[in-house]
Amino acid sequence: MTVTDWMISTLILFLALLIVYLFIKYIKLKGRVESRARDLYESWQAREMDRQVSEKADTLFRTWKLDEEKKIRQDAIKKSEAVIRGKVTEHLIPYFPDFEYNPKDARFLGTPVDFIVFDGLSEGAMNKVVFVEVKSGKTGALSQREKLVRECINRGKVSYEIIHNRE
Repeated sequence: MTVTDWMISTLILFLALLIVYLFIKYIKLKGRVESRARDLYESWQAREMDRQVSEKADTLFRTWKLDEEKKIRQDAIKKSEAVIRGKVTEHLIPYFPDFEYNPKDARFLGTPVDFIVFDGLSEGAMNKVVFVEVKSGKTGALSQREKLVRECINRGKVSYEIIHNRE
């Protein structure tokens, strides 16, 4: 074997080792690139899913809010109508057939009682003074203030006073 043959075989061996080394480096680098690409893809996919979920939740929330707002408005209108009906009824109750006193004897106050009836006053013969609270709707419960007035009247804590203004 000559020096030239020896150099060629050494060079071939060196090139073969270099190719093997570069191939191993290529495989490792390819694995890292694929791993990094997979990580980037999974990160993007997670962000995209979060965005889609957020958009869906936002859409559902807006839809729910609009529906609930409609329900709240309808409920408010119903309650307002009930209050107005109650107020009108309070004013008109003396003219209903079930009202046992002469409407001319009833004076509307509104609060803390709805009426004071001076029974018989229109005919010139007072029978009694009646405090009337009108209730409409499902419950006829008295408010705390109305209960206080009722209790005071029931205890007989009622009086008549004259205030004379000299001016």
